[in-house]
Amino acid sequence: MTDLTKLGVAAIRSGVASGEFTAVEVATAFNANVAAAKALNAFIVETPEKAIEAARAVDSDRAAGKPLGKMAGVPIGMKDLFATEGVQTTAASHILEGFVPTYESTVSANLWKAGAGMLGKLNLDQFAMGSSNETSYFGNVISPWRRNDGSNAALAPGGSSGGSSSAIAARLCPAATGTDTGGSIRQPAAFVGISGIKPTYGRCSRWGIVAFASSLDQAGPMARDVRDCAIMLEAMAGFDPKDATSLDLPVPEWEAGLSGDLRGKKVGIPREYRLDGIDEDIAAMWDNGIAWLKDAGAEIVEISLPHTKYALPAYYIIAPAEASSNLARYDGVRYGLRDLPDGAGLQDMYAATRAAGFGAEVRRRIMIGTYVLSAGFYDAYYTQAQKVRALIARDFEAAWAQCDLILAPTAPSAAFGLGEKTSDPLAMYLNDVFAVPASLAGLPAMSVPGGLDKQGLPLGLQIVGKALDEQGVLNAGLAIEERAGFTAEAEKWW
Repeated sequence: MTDLTKLGVAAIRSGVASGEFTAVEVATAFNANVAAAKALNAFIVETPEKAIEAARAVDSDRAAGKPLGKMAGVPIGMKDLFATEGVQTTAASHILEGFVPTYESTVSANLWKAGAGMLGKLNLDQFAMGSSNETSYFGNVISPWRRNDGSNAALAPGGSSGGSSSAIAARLCPAATGTDTGGSIRQPAAFVGISGIKPTYGRCSRWGIVAFASSLDQAGPMARDVRDCAIMLEAMAGFDPKDATSLDLPVPEWEAGLSGDLRGKKVGIPREYRLDGIDEDIAAMWDNGIAWLKDAGAEIVEISLPHTKYALPAYYIIAPAEASSNLARYDGVRYGLRDLPDGAGLQDMYAATRAAGFGAEVRRRIMIGTYVLSAGFYDAYYTQAQKVRALIARDFEAAWAQCDLILAPTAPSAAFGLGEKTSDPLAMYLNDVFAVPASLAGLPAMSVPGGLDKQGLPLGLQIVGKALDEQGVLNAGLAIEERAGFTAEAEKWW
């Protein structure tokens, strides 16, 4: 039999439905890979029994001739930001260690309903704050990739969805959930040579997802290829009355609509993204991407997004401000960690709990957020940042008069070594320079593998689309995938 862990979502679903193999066989194979890959530290909690339980239900339905769901027989990894009933949910933070929800997030519930099973809860940057998965209380995730220079340096899998990216690239799961606030699906996908899409803000419910920045957070799928992302996104998305920002719209059939034919489409190349000193491997890959989309029938046009240079500063005011507000609920009173020094009062308990429970990066962002929201600084920082956000959204609106999609790199570099950027937060924040504008505007954006750099590491191309045009984004991603012919994999060392 084929090595089942080499298969993606579509192939597993098809094989289970046809009876070529059982869902239990698939779950068993992936459970074994998860158990043997502790060195990657991709999972915070492993749930092999959940994967088997869901697989048995699928096999039973198939035997009874019942219709199977979109994800039937596919075991997945669940980013530990999604509340899972009866299974610890921590957001990779000490302050939530031991918290076991009594409810299920809407996105995970949708996936279980579609026939998926859970292999475990995936590691991430603490409260999704980070670009390298080095801020997790449970230790950093390690990328399965290595540079080809013989150094064997441990590399970052990207962040915040680093457990998701590492697990998929190492074949510990065929697909995983991610969340994207300012690039946390796209940048990790680019770093490990997989695909990931952040849908339009509101496509996937935020209910039951631990909040970072509520006006930016959006769940999305990460998988080995574009078709698998389309299948999983269909299962995840949908209106949810429990989320006030959820879009009350039918879920399109993205998988059925996939086509790499881009004739009649115009693809914009933003001149502001051609940064001075851009990495030559990134620039070459971008040029390749342009040629591939031309070959698919698209017309290439140069566009301007003039407020791009203000996107990162605006994001790092708005996101910490919302984080400061959202994370105020973690106080040691209702759930999670409680640090109560002898003779301490309520205020002392708050301070001790938050100091012990939050990591350095989370504390930094809470302090920045509290500062920009404080009296005297609110108008100078937060209000200005929101005005800039409106201008960035307006830039995209103006661009859509000239083009249907936008092509850019996903990240300014390939994966960097663990520890290389932790001492300089600003250098770390610059990882999001290409990803943040689409997040601020709430637009769908996807990363697909575009090739390897000189050190043999994956690089990602990013497609940004109009609001609600996930189909256009997926189709452009497919056109690139078909022409890039990316088949490189990390050599097993773990």
